[in-house]
Amino acid sequence: MPRASQSSFDLDRFIADCRSALGEHSPQPAVREVLARAISDRGAMRRHFGEPEKAQLQKLYHAPDLTILHLIWAPNMTLMPHDHGMWALIGLYEGREDNIFWRSNKEESGNRVEAAGARTILPGECLPLGQNIVHSVTNPISRFTEAIHIYGGDFFNTPRSEWDPETLTQRAMDPNNLARMFEDANRRLVPARV
Repeated sequence: MPRASQSSFDLDRFIADCRSALGEHSPQPAVREVLARAISDRGAMRRHFGEPEKAQLQKLYHAPDLTILHLIWAPNMTLMPHDHGMWALIGLYEGREDNIFWRSNKEESGNRVEAAGARTILPGECLPLGQNIVHSVTNPISRFTEAIHIYGGDFFNTPRSEWDPETLTQRAMDPNNLARMFEDANRRLVPARV
């Protein structure tokens, strides 16, 4: 029997379902099912989160074993290559997200990465990422892209790496760089004043 469409997104229920799925033998696929169900009703997501006005990283839930974020990418915004140090899920409900996957080539380039593949995510799709995946993200369209990102750990307190967008050399992730990228993207949204 087909499931009735959700009429609204209940954040508390969603978090409880993710926490429950985290206790499964294979937590990432179990949490992915919860996320896929939530983003399948784009109207409910839009009613809950409203129309986006700026790029932002909104913390929905944060614990040592689970972090849930609502991410809004500005038009044409790009995030440099980075890792998470834990499994992750990206569930898109509006817009488009292009991911480039990177791999280390220590023999030829020291601590640099090289492109190894790509994947586009469209509304209603969930992309699972393994613990050691390095990826960069681009919103290639001229409107906001919105997604729920779920991490199997403490996104804010786990040491992670980022790779310089020009030289592709590795460095420790600086949370201030991430904040600056969102600020810069939002500044570009405001028309120049004469």
